[in-house]
Amino acid sequence: MIFFSNKIFFFFLALAIPSAALADGTGHSAEYRSYAQQYAEKMAADELSAASIGVLALDAEGDTIVSLNPDRLLMPASNMKLVTTGLALDRLGGDFRFVTRIGYTGEIIDSTLSGDVYIMGGGDPTIASDDSIAASLPELFGEWERILECAGIRRIEGHIVGDDRFFGDIMPEEQSWQWDDCGTYYGAGISGLSFFENKQDFKAAAGDSEGDPVKIEEDFPVCGWMTYRNESRTGAPGTGDKLYYYTSDLAPTGIMRGTLGAGISSRTLECSNKFPAYTCASYFADWLGMKGTECTEGPADTGYFAPEDGPADVNAINEAGCTYSAELSGIARMTNHDSNNVYAETLFHILGKSVSGSGDYEQSRTALKTLLSDMGLSGYKTAIRDGSGLSRQNLLSPSFLCGFLCEMEKSRGFGDFVSSLPSPGDKGTMETVMTDHDMNLKCRIRLKSGSMTGIKCFSGYIFPGNASEYSGRPQEKPIVFSIMINNSLLSQYRMQKIADRLIFLISAGRQD
Repeated sequence: MIFFSNKIFFFFLALAIPSAALADGTGHSAEYRSYAQQYAEKMAADELSAASIGVLALDAEGDTIVSLNPDRLLMPASNMKLVTTGLALDRLGGDFRFVTRIGYTGEIIDSTLSGDVYIMGGGDPTIASDDSIAASLPELFGEWERILECAGIRRIEGHIVGDDRFFGDIMPEEQSWQWDDCGTYYGAGISGLSFFENKQDFKAAAGDSEGDPVKIEEDFPVCGWMTYRNESRTGAPGTGDKLYYYTSDLAPTGIMRGTLGAGISSRTLECSNKFPAYTCASYFADWLGMKGTECTEGPADTGYFAPEDGPADVNAINEAGCTYSAELSGIARMTNHDSNNVYAETLFHILGKSVSGSGDYEQSRTALKTLLSDMGLSGYKTAIRDGSGLSRQNLLSPSFLCGFLCEMEKSRGFGDFVSSLPSPGDKGTMETVMTDHDMNLKCRIRLKSGSMTGIKCFSGYIFPGNASEYSGRPQEKPIVFSIMINNSLLSQYRMQKIADRLIFLISAGRQD
């Protein structure tokens, strides 16, 4: 095997892509166009000629390494999470924690509560999550049980109410999300009281022959109050998983449609649960029952499954105690490493709550605009609909994203922000990124990916040395970059390879 140094590679690349053969139009004179600039122009004129592409990269001094349609508004997909997590860390600090409160209504006489217990959600998206940062369910429920014991409650003549009113009266999804996304785990949406990231796992197994029904079974959580319709069928061998789950918070009904290829004996489907607060109350009521604390009226919530006389006014609930989530720094890291939409949307809404007192979508969008303006970024054209990037009505430009990344370098949350971003090759969304490149380069890069059908985006930092050793010294200032490809008919694999090469060339700087 023959290895080439970077200098030798760039020499041969320069021979392969002569400057005179490429249109400029970027303000760069031919002799100063970087190899990254040449490659971006070549791809835009060749494989991506029918697509929309925007690229910008700036070195530590703010000089341009590559600039191609930098102000073009494009769909960022999950690059939107950069803005959401960055603003949350800047506004709230990495040590911020969500609070879940346990309270009750009514009177306690001889260890019996004549009233309802309330699980008052504070937006914590990690409750019952299987993420490493979350408390285990037995640990969390044990804490809630001890809070009730300390309040003198050993029997409940009433309900366990899952209270999700923290963000206000909002829909779990943003209205511009696609309907077939809303039934998936990544389109589950948010709740003031989340449970298992607001998803529900099913086990699916194809039938013996094409056209046979697909066997669908609940896995976790088991939601006995739901009515399910299974309209799915076994597809031809080799057709894979084309199952779609449709559900909403309007009624406790779920419909499975589509096909599962013959020969697939078992598969886990991660779908939406639109009643997470009720699910949380149900599982906690079962826990208390197993521990000897009877709840005579069972679970309830503050919406579809509200108690007969309606939910209590928040001010009428007696708080008995509370529990805390993991720190925001850890939540932001999971958001960006796993591209977790529920976490991102929760951060989006907690920004609205912290700025305006309301966590609805409109107030959260206004909060982001305010915070971006405070950063000096109000001059950029943007369209922001959500915090995760799932909406195809989000529009950002490479120049905005680079401007945001530069401003984050001045933020109190920058250390946590950089730590929240994965490097190429990390587990999660980065496992297939830059697989052909040297680890010495990959450890210098921290970035966020964004992918949808026809979309591939990468934005982030390239440090002079190992990103994990960054200490903020001027000589360690990073390159900032944003690569955005939209409306492409290329495969995700091919778009990935183009982005890989471009990131590699950007890492070399201007090469003047």
